[in-house]
Order: sequence, then C-alpha cells, then structure tokens
Amino acid sequence: MPTVDFLTSNSNILIALFVVAASYVLYRRRRLPLPPGPKRLPIVGNAFDYPTVTPWVKYAEWSREYGSDVVYAKIFNTSMVILNSEEAINDLFVKRSAIYSDRPRHIMVNELMGWSRNLHSMTYGEEWRAGRRLFYQEFNPAASKRFRPHMLAASRELLARLLEEPESFVEHLRHMSGSVSMDIAYGMKPQEKDDPFIACSERAVAGVVRAFVPGSFLVDMIPILKYVPEWVPGAGFQRLARQWKKETDDTFDLPWAAAKERIAMGNFTPSFTSFSLDQIAEKDDTPEAKAKEEEVVKNTAASMFLVGSDTNIAPLQSAFLGILSNPEAQRKAQEELDRVLGAGVLPDFSHEDDLPYVTALVKEVLRWHDPAPISLTHRVTEEDIYKGYVIPKGSFVISNLWALLHDPDVYTDPMNFEPERFLRPDGTLNPDIRDPRDVIFGIGRRYCPGRYAAYDFAWIAIASLLTVFNITHAIDENGVSLEPTYEYTSTVISVPLPFKCTIKPRSKDAEKLIMSMESL
Repeated sequence: MPTVDFLTSNSNILIALFVVAASYVLYRRRRLPLPPGPKRLPIVGNAFDYPTVTPWVKYAEWSREYGSDVVYAKIFNTSMVILNSEEAINDLFVKRSAIYSDRPRHIMVNELMGWSRNLHSMTYGEEWRAGRRLFYQEFNPAASKRFRPHMLAASRELLARLLEEPESFVEHLRHMSGSVSMDIAYGMKPQEKDDPFIACSERAVAGVVRAFVPGSFLVDMIPILKYVPEWVPGAGFQRLARQWKKETDDTFDLPWAAAKERIAMGNFTPSFTSFSLDQIAEKDDTPEAKAKEEEVVKNTAASMFLVGSDTNIAPLQSAFLGILSNPEAQRKAQEELDRVLGAGVLPDFSHEDDLPYVTALVKEVLRWHDPAPISLTHRVTEEDIYKGYVIPKGSFVISNLWALLHDPDVYTDPMNFEPERFLRPDGTLNPDIRDPRDVIFGIGRRYCPGRYAAYDFAWIAIASLLTVFNITHAIDENGVSLEPTYEYTSTVISVPLPFKCTIKPRSKDAEKLIMSMESL
C-alpha cells in the first residue's frame, strides 16, 4: 500500500539520520582532546610525578602552566580530572550533579579500612540519601542552632584547660571537639582525659585522612593489589589497612553500643541517637525494616562523631598560627571584644552581629588554610564533554578548593593572614568578598551538611580565646623568639605541623573570669 510504503520509507530515513547523527557525535568525541595536563608515560601515566605532598599547590601550578582550570592526569588506568576554578566546580558539581556526585570505589578506604559505612565516603545511592536526610535534619541552618549551648559550654571548658595547662593546647582542642561531637551524636560526655571513644576516633581519622589523598595508595589505581597478602614485600598497605579497620569498626560500634545501653537504662541525655531511635520505635514497621533504619542511624551518628574530629580542630590551630603571623589582628580583635563586651563578660552567640572584626578574623582563618584544601574525590558516572574536552566515564574528579581561596584576582596577597580583606573601610563586613564558608565545606550535592555547626564551633571558640588570652611566640631557653614553620600536613584534612606558642591570660581580671566560669 502506498501509505505504508511512505511511512516505511520515512522511518528508514529517520533511522538513517539518527545513525549518522550518533556516528558524528561518537566521531566528534573521539576527536575531542582530553583536558591539558602533565606529560604521561606509557602504562604508568603520571604515577611517578603525581603530587602527594601539598597536592593542592601543585594542582594550582598545573592550572597556570597549562592555561586551563581543568587539568588531566592519569595514574596507570585511572583518569584524574582536577578543577581549579569556581566556574568549573559549579558547572560540573552543581549544574551536572546527577553524574558528578558519586564516589570512587576507594578500595583502600572503603573496602580494606571499612569506611563504606561513612556518609562522606559512601557511594551515591539510596543508602547515602537516607543518611543525608537524617544528617541534614539535625544540622540544617535552623536545627543546628540547638547545639550552640553545647559549643558554648565546651568553649568555656577549653578556657579553663588552657589556663591550667597552656602548652597542651592541641590536646585541649581535640578534647573540646570530641566532647561536642560525642554529646550531639550520642548524648555522652567524654572522660576527663584520654577518653577511649575519642582516642579511637582520632586513630581512625588519622588513617583515613592519609588514605583519602588521591594517589596515596596504588591499590586504588591497581585494584588487583587488594588480593596481595600482607606478608608479600611491598604490601605494607595491607598491614596498615588491617590496623585502621580495627579502629574504624570500634569507632562505629563501641559508642553506639554504649549510647543504646544508656537509653535502655533510662540514664541518657537527649541526642541524635535517642531522638532517631524514638522515631523508629513509633513506626509501624516490620522488625527487618526497623533494623535497616537503625543501621542507617548508627552509621549517621558515627559520621557526625567522626566529622567533628580534625575538621573542627584544624581551623582553631590555624587561628593560633594566623595570629602569630599577624599579631596586629589579635590586637584589633581584642579591642573590639573589650568595647562590645565590657569588663567581666565572655562572648556568646548573641554578640556575633556586633563583632564584625572577630567574624572577619574567623573567615580569614578558614580562607588562609582550608581544613580540607581539596574535596573528597568525586567520580563521574558517564562520559562528559566540558569546554571542548572529553572527561572519560569513571574519572576521579577533584575540586581544588585551596585554589579558589588563594586566587589573587579575588584575594589580594592571598598567602598573608589579613582579616581586613573581609571588611569595608567603615569596619562593617563586606558581602562582596567571596565568603570562604561557601567554599570550604564543598560544593554540590556532596557538600558537608554540618557546615553551619562547624562555623559556629570555630566562631565561639576563637572569640572566647581572644577575650581572655594573648597568643604570642614561644621563647626558647636563650630568650629567642621561636618562629613556626607555618607548614601543614598533606592529608585530606590538613592540620598544622607541631608548633609552639605562648598562651597567657591577658590580665589578672581575665584569669579570675576564667576561674569563675570553671566554678559554675
């Protein structure tokens, strides 16, 4: 029939056009280049020149050297794409988040060290979304304010500890951070010293921040190495993984068991764990469904506890270093605190709007050295084309947050510690300057949901410290001032290398104020 012949003929034409178009797209993709980057060797690629020491600095150098904010490297068969601008990060992690929100397989971290349960390293899927909803429920901008009393109490306790033993300031910062995180997640207070849960979490985090740095362990690039026995020469990573897995399992299991025991006995403080378990108990679900939900709560609680470790401590240590590099910043902040608070008063969150210089100083702490200079690695789930370059499916995609916060076109003299950069000439905060809070917690669907509480934690701790203490250079036995190196670890959570400083009360009245808080 003529009509059938006409339809058949047109259908064939449409199919032919589709085939031609698809072939053209495939041909064009084959012809499009990979993003520019360092020269690769056969088989090993960039395995011998891929940076593991301050990689964020090298990534920024590559960006300048190759004239591109998107840089490509390869380690054996693994493609690495590094994003060095806010535009590129937003274009891919935000506008194309559907294909850029997954995590790599991370054999070392997830499969050998047992971190697949952690919300931040979990693959993108329903389990991650369930945990994310629970986390955001507790840490959205409004809900996170409930934790301010915990932070305020912990900051006052920190002052008392520093007064008694100032040389152990890093240990005191760790105790403060662990105390707040444990209280929020589990409703438990740590022991006075060497709390076993905090100590265990610190050991677990110490391992993962090393292992998460891209290129740190070849097993992530050559998966078959996962099956190499520990006793084989060169398989030391297996021994490390076994040790770190024990710490990881204990961190997930032991505080959870202790919290559940307290809740069962009726002797507990309300927390994320108690609240979530109450919600599960009220549901008319099967035992299997409730067990599954409880596992999500358990993993999310551990993620809350763990995320409050070095991520909260690093900015506080950086504050000490920033003040040592620019003592004038401390003087200006203290002048503002004295004027606003008056004598015999410690700051609380109600003073924040009246302390713009202190807020600018806290922002500069976060900008000067981001506690996570590069994001946790993303994985693109489909081949993509961006700015005329092919990004291969399965590529590890890294956002260089350090580059954004040290961009000289945005921040003049970015290596210097200068809180004034966030202020207008009249001393008020300048909203036109890029706020580091919009960068340091990640960009896209995988941003840290604890960002609001983390900033509150840094603000109240720094404001409280500067109200009553002077931070100055340490002096050696010959009376010579000791200058810190201002160097940081090259781990995914980057903290200052050990340094010394002098921490003394600003006056006798300040000392009395600290002691009066201790007796409350």
